[in-house]
Amino acid sequence: MRVPVKSVNQQRPIKKKAQPNKPKAAQPTKAGQSPKPGQLRKKKPAKRSNKMRLLFMALSLSGIAMISATAGALLAVSLASTPLMQRQLSASEASIFGKGDRFSTRMSLQLPALTRPVNILVLGTKVLTTDVNNAPAHLKNLPYHALVNSFEGLTDTMLLLRFDPENKKVVVMSIPRDTRTYIADHGMTKINEANYYGGPALSAKSVSELLGGVGIDRYITINVQGVQALVDALGGVTVHVPKDMKYQDDSQRLYINLKAGRQELDGNKVLQLLRYRHDENGDIGRIQRQQMVMRALMEQTLNPSTVARFPSLLGVVQSHIDTNLTVEELVALTGFASQVNRSNTKMLMVPGQFSSPGEYKASYWLPNPDRIKGMMAQYFNFGTSSLESPEPGSIKVAIQDSTKQSKSVETAMSALTKAGYGNVYEGQEWSEPLSVTRIVAEWGDVASAEAIRRALGFGEVRIENTGDLQSDVTVQLGRDALQPRKPVKRSTSDPTSATPQPANKPSN
Repeated sequence: MRVPVKSVNQQRPIKKKAQPNKPKAAQPTKAGQSPKPGQLRKKKPAKRSNKMRLLFMALSLSGIAMISATAGALLAVSLASTPLMQRQLSASEASIFGKGDRFSTRMSLQLPALTRPVNILVLGTKVLTTDVNNAPAHLKNLPYHALVNSFEGLTDTMLLLRFDPENKKVVVMSIPRDTRTYIADHGMTKINEANYYGGPALSAKSVSELLGGVGIDRYITINVQGVQALVDALGGVTVHVPKDMKYQDDSQRLYINLKAGRQELDGNKVLQLLRYRHDENGDIGRIQRQQMVMRALMEQTLNPSTVARFPSLLGVVQSHIDTNLTVEELVALTGFASQVNRSNTKMLMVPGQFSSPGEYKASYWLPNPDRIKGMMAQYFNFGTSSLESPEPGSIKVAIQDSTKQSKSVETAMSALTKAGYGNVYEGQEWSEPLSVTRIVAEWGDVASAEAIRRALGFGEVRIENTGDLQSDVTVQLGRDALQPRKPVKRSTSDPTSATPQPANKPSN
């Protein structure tokens, strides 16, 4: 039963009896002193009240953000029945992927969370009408080879991702498409043919055997249309294009036209950057640019708001992906990756070298089994390695300058030589101006990279393959290299133990 309430107009105002003005009692102004006659007491600003108000506002905004993120994630989980697999796996194929063991959990009103380390195989495809027998009718009679929304054919990109909640890190291993390996029933050939012969299951089996038998829990196949749609949905990404890139292929209407420099790229331009491979490094150069884009996307777009927008993002790319991940698992992976620090994101590539001209009928990337074994033990917690840390004198160190100051290169080379590094050379200039020097462990040897950082006394260590691939460690000099420093004192017992100190604190 409703209780009638009088409106504002019906309620009579209560008249307060006027009170005579009373003089305020004198308050002490300083210790033991009273205000002078006629002097009003000054009110102190309510600092504590303002602080409490700001704290309350901060907590309120944080709460709203958490509620929004949780609501978005729970909505995504509610879509778990939506099929994400575009093709069904047989029982034997499904058994390749971690036997279906769960690796995520969700408590009431909480985001799904990872419960153990997990390895995900990512396959990137570009399928043209000439690559399939059942191209859509509206694409068959076009005067060029159009893109087809399919997951068949050769893979352009192969990545093995490791999400490790125990060590709070993400590892990305790139597998060159021309890697020479064994594919069951097809012999020694390029690893990107595995998807053509047997889809994601044969690809996972081939990658696992290449890497010594490491387990693979799930797979994701995404085509270039999906990559473009995802980048656009995320609002684009800002990256440094290392050089002018121009290429034209009328047969598939592929037009690449990018200018060098730091710029914001939409989905179409990101694809141009990723698909360009017409330089001296070929597909390996493309992997370097892939790592640059992946790191930029993770740093610029992975955050709690991304998790909240997961349902809309999934809706954009769903028709362009094929995966045996559940939506709950995807939310758990995205949420975990959004919380990983940049320094704990490791970018690797299968170690190896180019085949020599005439060595084989086709050109290959020849993997190095010993270095693969060491890399898997260190970054995937799989197996053991007997490789010992190399001596400083045997480490190849490339210096790439971004400062346009030749003296910085001379100073760095001199410091490393005095510290016992006997194989230091100047590489190609780094086109992106850097404020902080990057010490890049090209093949994952973080111990050697850290030792070089200590010898120089500046810079940050990165695990990626963006520098000089002929080296073990690349030093990309930034503005911090221009700061004056004390000379390096070489230790007879440990050539890398001395740490030069800056004479002045570097400016930001």
